[in-house]
Amino acid sequence: MRILFVHSCPADVERCLHELTRMRFTISSEIVRTPEHCAERLGSASFDVVIAECPGPHWKETQLLDLLPQTKKDVPLLFLARSFKREIAAELVLQGAADCIEMDNVGHLPVAIHRALEARVLREQRDRAERELRLSEARFRALAGNLIYGVCRCSLDGRFLEVNQAMMKMLGYDARDELLAQFLVRDIFQDPVRRAQLLGQTSEGTLAEALETEWKRKDGRVLKIRLSGRAVLGQRGELETYEVIAEDVTKQRELEDHLRRQAASDPLTGLANYRHLVAVLDSEIKRSERTGREFALLLFDLDGLKRINDRCGHLVGNQALCRLADVLSACCRGIDTPARFGGDEFAVVLPETHAQDANQVARRICESLASDGNGPTLSVSVGIAVYPHQGYSIERLLCEADSKLYLMKQQKATTGQSG
Repeated sequence: MRILFVHSCPADVERCLHELTRMRFTISSEIVRTPEHCAERLGSASFDVVIAECPGPHWKETQLLDLLPQTKKDVPLLFLARSFKREIAAELVLQGAADCIEMDNVGHLPVAIHRALEARVLREQRDRAERELRLSEARFRALAGNLIYGVCRCSLDGRFLEVNQAMMKMLGYDARDELLAQFLVRDIFQDPVRRAQLLGQTSEGTLAEALETEWKRKDGRVLKIRLSGRAVLGQRGELETYEVIAEDVTKQRELEDHLRRQAASDPLTGLANYRHLVAVLDSEIKRSERTGREFALLLFDLDGLKRINDRCGHLVGNQALCRLADVLSACCRGIDTPARFGGDEFAVVLPETHAQDANQVARRICESLASDGNGPTLSVSVGIAVYPHQGYSIERLLCEADSKLYLMKQQKATTGQSG
């Protein structure tokens, strides 16, 4: 792996390299002092990751975030600092940083790099899928000799008049007459809007996106079908029939859904990850500005995780994190978003929820976790912030909830409570 450091402290760079080598990464690295030198090296050489000092001695963090896109290379950027305020880390991630690592937690760097590289692979797969979609029109022009796409001729009321072999295979029919008796496109032709979309038109006369619908095979399995059509005119210019091309995009849509879920979820717990949490908070703030309705943010910290890891092993520690994730999912509504905030910290976004209800949800989660029937017994500390009363931005909400969580931690330490 090739790493480009934008850093003024060789000792910190050596600590990073030592940690990565300890985790069996094979590293070659370079150090530059300024964002401009970083952009020059990215333009002339290939790197897998950029790790930048935060804050820089003579530059702002946003300079790198602005310069990297100009290189036209998808290289993950991680920031390294002595300490990070949550609001600053959240803003950097929102603007495009892959992660923010504190030097006291430099042991997290290998995992952060691994996640960043996995996210880049997912983006590349998504981009390939989008390029394939853009090529679909070119593929349609080559259908005459292609047995992959279903082609049919339909009457004006949507009955099949002719179908090709590929259409029969796609829908699982052996007998052509049996398929001709089906009415798979009739509903589309009876709906003026969908019929216009099928023909590539809109009410404004502009080109429309290809129509997608669901068709049921003979065996009952449902397919995602992408349809494109054209009108066929008779010798006198009158509308005679329609020709329709059908593409089975079931696997493609399943892959896209899978990639979206992976890009937005924590690999250990399956909950939303930090990046998705920030996006949900941003969306809820915008919705609240429109509707005037408040929402709540809950932050949870699993008490005593280090003690569990030391006494029972990291496998039991991971199981403890998953137990908390299961409780969060079970106690949430369909519109709520439980997320792993990072490490042993979790979050829940509760749309249209005021402080009293948020406290009830927090108590229910604490009680459910303590009585989940598994060992060791777990407990959490919690902090709650309600928009807009505790802040008008993501940063302020996170800061407020984190302050209350830390206060509960201090109270537990004072009274001798343990996780």
